[in-house]
Amino acid sequence: MPKVSRRLQGLQAKVEDKDYHPLEALALLKDTATAKFTEAAEAHIRLGIDPKYTDQQLRTTVALPKGTGQIVRVAVIARGEKVNEASNAGADLVGSEELIDEIQKGRLDFDKLIATPDVMPQVAKLGKLLGPRGLMPSPKGGTVTFDLAGAIAEFKAGKLEFRADRTGIVHVMFGKTTFSPEDLLVNLKALQETIDRNRPSGAKGRYWRTFYVAATMGPSIKIDVTALRDLKLSEAG
Repeated sequence: MPKVSRRLQGLQAKVEDKDYHPLEALALLKDTATAKFTEAAEAHIRLGIDPKYTDQQLRTTVALPKGTGQIVRVAVIARGEKVNEASNAGADLVGSEELIDEIQKGRLDFDKLIATPDVMPQVAKLGKLLGPRGLMPSPKGGTVTFDLAGAIAEFKAGKLEFRADRTGIVHVMFGKTTFSPEDLLVNLKALQETIDRNRPSGAKGRYWRTFYVAATMGPSIKIDVTALRDLKLSEAG
């Protein structure tokens, strides 16, 4: 067993073994964020799905209304006029075949890669490099599109791509611990609604199993999923 630090032991003592009301859980999350850096607020959700079956896979995007608290560096691979369009829309890195070559040689100074459909046959050769890092453009993730201005704006404003891992667990960062509990709740509600809306067709039985939130270096706090799902956004702020 890994050794638990005295700091974490003290924080774990603050967390009761119960399902917390969402706003109470998020206030506690902030209270247990004591690292020397600004921690992320993370959600870890176990769903009643088995992703080895194609009709039980979950991969989608969520637009966080209060943003991610991060500066998102967007790279775009396109051709012709679309290169200028991406530059004008605020992309941090834009190119065609030459950018594909640079990425192949190890250039990875970006957080999100968007590509137009016509260059995807060339981008496909980057799969082994980008896939494990979660950077490979995909239509489901909203990162293969001709609407470059719209995609760049959305990802810079707080749109995130996420998927359930092979054990059916979703791990998503939904803000920073410097956010107010109310702003974190607005983002968490958007995440819950997105997961409900994109329930895989093959998901049978109880869909929501467990829902925990935590600061990057903090203890896990269990959320009352029913209370979150019943919450109206007007209450969430």
